[in-house]
Amino acid sequence: MALQIASPFLTPADQDALAELFRRGTAENTLRAYEQDLRYIMAWKAAAFGTGLSWPEDEAVALRFILDHAQDLRNATGPARAAAESLVAAGLRRDLATPAPSTLDRRIASWRAFHRMKNLVSPFDAPLVKEARAKARRAAARPRQPKSMNPITRDPLRAMLATCGPARRDSRDRAALILAWASGGRRRSEVTALNVDDIDARPMDERGLIRVRLLKTKTTGAEASPRLPLKGAAARAVLDWIDHAGLTEGPLFRPVSLADRVLPRRLSPGGLREIFRHRLVLAGYPPDFASPHGLRSGFLTQAALDGTPLAAAMQLSLHRSAAQAQAYYADVEIEENPATDLWR
Repeated sequence: MALQIASPFLTPADQDALAELFRRGTAENTLRAYEQDLRYIMAWKAAAFGTGLSWPEDEAVALRFILDHAQDLRNATGPARAAAESLVAAGLRRDLATPAPSTLDRRIASWRAFHRMKNLVSPFDAPLVKEARAKARRAAARPRQPKSMNPITRDPLRAMLATCGPARRDSRDRAALILAWASGGRRRSEVTALNVDDIDARPMDERGLIRVRLLKTKTTGAEASPRLPLKGAAARAVLDWIDHAGLTEGPLFRPVSLADRVLPRRLSPGGLREIFRHRLVLAGYPPDFASPHGLRSGFLTQAALDGTPLAAAMQLSLHRSAAQAQAYYADVEIEENPATDLWR
């Protein structure tokens, strides 16, 4: 996405330089969200008003955006439903039900960010619009839904890894899945962003572990670059993949052709999702049993089941919020809580 930075005080060259600075200083996941949200907002404005975006946007447009997305349109008629139907037809909206509050919050946050990039005041900061958003959020409140139907704890992961054979493709899948889980429940974007030189194999012979350097995560930037330990079988799986694929530099995880030839380009987050789904089905689970986020939730759930202190698990998961990480511990069935075995 090309970030549009505008200011009457800057030359075109300075605006381009500032846009590049914003791009380099913004996480890739955020850039992708900006791109998706901008596409959605533009399509909604065209459908609802028959015009393109204005800068700054009018408060009436911001208020209408909130109202259109704060109601269930499945049994409604009128302009709001007509606009929603056009978005569904364009593949930008799933259905006519009330969108999740978090989805609407994200799109509003993106719209506000676009105004900041142009050094403009956002209409979503107007008192009436802010109050309407707060009321809409409360009206649409719903129980927290997990990002994955089920967590991938130790046993499901072992079943998925057992489907991996000796081929390069299997070696890659084994390494990617076990690294994602055992290094703290890494996100797909974090796993696929790894390069060969992010793997430090020097401690393997002496200490039986390797270190994985994460240049960027959702909660840390390049200035932190956490180096997470990976031990035992997990470490060996990653080193076996590097050796099997003959990798010396460049992307760590890559597509593998049908002829079992390792390709030079980087595996995409979508590619890792397909690997996850493929191995899940091969292991005998239904495709909707879990999503790739199940690796992250599964790591924390297993930590809770094993009685691992929350603080220790967070050192690997890199959760910034203890309350958010605690939610996975709270999801463990009470009879499985290790604290129930304190008296024996």
